[in-house]
Amino acid sequence: MKAAFQTRCILLCSVLVAGLSALSARLVQIQLVDRQHYAASSRNAYHSIEKLPATRGMIVDRRDEPLAKSIPVASLYVDKSFLNNPELAALGLAFQQACEDEKWAGLNDEKKKQLIRKTRADILRKEDPEIIKQKYLAYAISILAQPLEMERNELREKISNTKGSWFPIVKNLPADVADQLRETVESHWLQGFEFENSSKRWYAAPDLATHLTGFIGEIEKKDEAGKSHPQMVGRFGVESAMDSFLTGRDGMREHYRDASGLVIPGNAASLSPPRAGLNVRLTIDMGIQAIVEEELDAGLAQFKSDRGAVVLMDPKTGEVLALASRPHFNLNERKDIVANGYNYAIQAIYEPGSTIKIVATSGALNEGLVSPQSSIFCHNGHYQSGKVVVTDEHAAGSLSFEGVLQKSNNIGTYSIARQLGAKRFYDYLQRYGFGRKSGILLSGESSGIARNSGNEVDFSRACYGYNTSVTPLQLACAYSVIAGDGNLRKPHIVKALIANDGTVVEDYAPEIVNKVLTPKAATQMRAALEKVTQEGGTAKLAVVEGFRVAGKTGTVQKHNPKGGYMAGHYIVSFAGMMPAQDPAFVCIVVVDDPRITGMHIYGGLIAGPIFSKIATRVATHMNLQPTEPISPKISTAAR
Repeated sequence: MKAAFQTRCILLCSVLVAGLSALSARLVQIQLVDRQHYAASSRNAYHSIEKLPATRGMIVDRRDEPLAKSIPVASLYVDKSFLNNPELAALGLAFQQACEDEKWAGLNDEKKKQLIRKTRADILRKEDPEIIKQKYLAYAISILAQPLEMERNELREKISNTKGSWFPIVKNLPADVADQLRETVESHWLQGFEFENSSKRWYAAPDLATHLTGFIGEIEKKDEAGKSHPQMVGRFGVESAMDSFLTGRDGMREHYRDASGLVIPGNAASLSPPRAGLNVRLTIDMGIQAIVEEELDAGLAQFKSDRGAVVLMDPKTGEVLALASRPHFNLNERKDIVANGYNYAIQAIYEPGSTIKIVATSGALNEGLVSPQSSIFCHNGHYQSGKVVVTDEHAAGSLSFEGVLQKSNNIGTYSIARQLGAKRFYDYLQRYGFGRKSGILLSGESSGIARNSGNEVDFSRACYGYNTSVTPLQLACAYSVIAGDGNLRKPHIVKALIANDGTVVEDYAPEIVNKVLTPKAATQMRAALEKVTQEGGTAKLAVVEGFRVAGKTGTVQKHNPKGGYMAGHYIVSFAGMMPAQDPAFVCIVVVDDPRITGMHIYGGLIAGPIFSKIATRVATHMNLQPTEPISPKISTAAR
């Protein structure tokens, strides 16, 4: 009997010890192992962080005309961890019932809160948690469906069927609409619906300077609670190149709830204000940009071409005043970006034709090997030495140095280049900036091709525009050397960084890359190139009344990617500057594959007139005073 009793006592004690041991182990697990998990759950329920997005800086032109700015918007998110919490869900149901009480209208705010707490406690005591959640979801949907312009079933399906516990119901609501909806959510004590403030990028002139301005995209970033939030990042153009300056720094505000789930008013320490991004002032003049794009479009339409570019620069500073590429796209709609996002002005590499003749001629002039009036024998249209064969459609005997450029004579150019020598010729190509990126603050820039193969045939062809590939921007920089003081300057598109209060944070000063020509040689080259637009030159249609124009035409057969050249397909160009004696701008016009009949396809006949129209309008925009007499207009009015 005594032994049996002892056995039962031992068994009972063993069971108690085992149970208590299991309970102790569970307590250890909760306190130590699962502590972070439960702490995080508690924080999620009673502590939240509201992101205060920084305003992305504006992009403006040189006259502070906005190209891109941000508009405040908001998105409405669902937090299912709140929706599925019966204690928080009961708050909405408590408000729904409390506001039907006949005493409700006469209560002050504190009394109303007390009534809601009491009603909530009754609901939690009487109702099953699952029933509370179902009723609350129905209540929330009845309040939000109409202002969201959604059917109730549609809204229910979106909330119920969307995977994840944190997701948006509607995005990019205008600020005024979001404010009204926010007031509805707060006034009806809806839990589990949160607003995410953000901004939407808006482009004032979405069809202008598209490749230069660029656009933004969104990436998802997770916060400490594991919630994903959209963040704007630059994807293209200046938006991408200057993203780190435009972005700014987001702020935050912490929200805490008490044990009953009500939000506790915050204090100063719970707020970290956002810091706005810097505004980027460009060198672009949108007035000139509009002129350039209008005339480029008109020219491409006239000559039935889909591709081309115009670059217009200030040769004294390297500032890009306009840059246009075709085809292009609308920045706000962003259709056909894949097909039309190619920036012809900085990415297209093509053999430049006769526009490259400035390298050999200016190099020889700079080295003192020739003078503007030196006589150059042009072999009457046909030159051959070993494997080197150079021909010219317009045969000539002897021409002056200036005449070689005026007539765009291939043999004469090669003769001048031979005096310079292959080594020095390719050195000048490099000094002019060909064969390497210019360093402009735009992604995707091409380097072009300008290398010395050591082959005499390649050298001969490189002198007059083949066997070397350039971009329109490189050509604009090279002609700016001649239009300026002989120095190659880095092309600028960013003029300054500006704070919101107007303070200039950083100025981007002009940068000289290297010295190419003496000022005297640059002046002599301008005089020689001026003859190209005069009687007997190849660019008579590039003239502008009231001004002296200097420049050079270029016509080249299109290279076939499979080898050789494509018959009947050309790239034509004109590189000009005005006024010739002291250029205010350099303008490069390139038209890719004009498809016309009934006329010769030459740079002077196609690109030259486009330049003339651009330069005429730009001179007026820049308020340039005519330097030459203007012929009186004859009135055709009836007398």
